[in-house]
Amino acid sequence: MPKKHVFVCTQSRPPGHPRGSCGSGDAALVFQEFLRQFEEKKLWGSFALTATGCLGPCSSGPNVLVYPEGIMYGGVKKDDVAAIVAEHLLGNSPVQRLRVPEEVWS
Repeated sequence: MPKKHVFVCTQSRPPGHPRGSCGSGDAALVFQEFLRQFEEKKLWGSFALTATGCLGPCSSGPNVLVYPEGIMYGGVKKDDVAAIVAEHLLGNSPVQRLRVPEEVWS
C-alpha cells in the first residue's frame, strides 16, 4: 500500500473562463515531471500518482495535493516537482514555500 498519494490537477476549461484552470498553467508538464521522477527514483508501489480534475482553488494552479496529510501546493512549476519528491515524499517535510493557505478548503 502506498505511503502517500499525489494528485496533480490537470483540469482544463475554455479560454477566458472566470475560474481559470490548472491545465492552462502547464499542469501537463508538472504531471510529466512527476512521472519522470517516479520512474527515475523507483517510487511506484511506495507512492501513488494520479492526474485528476479540479481540486478547488483554480486561480492558484497548477495544484498538487498530497495525502494522507491533505497538503495542497499551488502554483507548482515543473522545477518544483523535485523538491516535493525529495522533501515531502521522501523526507516527510512539506515544502512550505509552495503550500496554499488552509483557507482554500473553506
